[in-house]
Amino acid sequence: MQLGVRLKQVLHLNMSKKRVLSGIQTTGSLHLGNYLGAIRNWVEIQQDYDNFFFFADLHAITVPHDAKVLADNTLKMAAVYLASGIDLSCSTIFVQSHVPAHSELAWLLNCITPLNWLERMIQFKEKAVKQGENVSVGLLDYPVLMAADILLYDADKVPVGEDQKQHLELTRDIAGRINDKFGKKKQSVLRVPEPMIRKEGARVMSLSDGTKKMSKSDPSDLSRIELLDSPETIKRKIKKCKTDPVKGLTFDDPERPECHNLLTLYQILSNQTKEGVAVECQDMGWGQFKPLLTEATVEALKPIQDKYHELMNNQEYLDSVLREGASQASSVANQTLARVKDALGFLPPL
Repeated sequence: MQLGVRLKQVLHLNMSKKRVLSGIQTTGSLHLGNYLGAIRNWVEIQQDYDNFFFFADLHAITVPHDAKVLADNTLKMAAVYLASGIDLSCSTIFVQSHVPAHSELAWLLNCITPLNWLERMIQFKEKAVKQGENVSVGLLDYPVLMAADILLYDADKVPVGEDQKQHLELTRDIAGRINDKFGKKKQSVLRVPEPMIRKEGARVMSLSDGTKKMSKSDPSDLSRIELLDSPETIKRKIKKCKTDPVKGLTFDDPERPECHNLLTLYQILSNQTKEGVAVECQDMGWGQFKPLLTEATVEALKPIQDKYHELMNNQEYLDSVLREGASQASSVANQTLARVKDALGFLPPL
């Protein structure tokens, strides 16, 4: 069966399911935090929802970026998604910039969103301090683009980490403002989405600082384990990760954030319960524990890495997935965009 035909049939079958929408910026390589906090969760729940997952390349240029690798990073992420288990029978994956409705709706929402709503965004304040005078309008405004991303697809649920809850609340506020000002006969223009927050493993912390989130933007690659790291690299990073001098490893000690983070990683990657890991590691030292964590990490990532390399050797297939994904996404997004433009009073195309 041709991919396009199959996806059209899938779209019809998924109409009765609630819709989930999420995306990841195409900057740098995906790491364990991205996988455990987002991708793995999507894989686990995808059969229960109509899923739209996109590669946020428009968001990627809100900070200084390398134009030479943006396209390659986007393609690699598509391969990682598929290698991680994203199933095209219930999920649509696509590139954000391949659907022009994202940019157009963002502009319409810009004209409705008060400036002070954006100025209070915590992530903007943090990133603006780092960038100084080079901070862009795009960095201030990207929560509006994020709102457009979500609202275009009438998403019911949006998987978010704790650090993104404020942006989803902004999306809900923008949708409410549009509905209040431009809804007709008590009919909403935009669907107001709900957050979907994964409790376990949703916030994976840095290997070099257990109080900070694992991040692609951290200048030290020792702070994160990337999904495509070799076994030797994984071993080196875990061997050098920050620990403490206390023997006996325990969860939930506020004085030992690195200990809690590494135990949590081991628990998730080895598919054990928290109680089981607590008992297993309660008398261990770091020299005994780190090889266990290394082995669990290597084994968990090997199937993903093997499938990734297989996909990257089939460029034609990847291109077809993204082409069909953009087509399916556009068919939904353009309907929402037309609905918003009509509500705002625009003259329809002649």
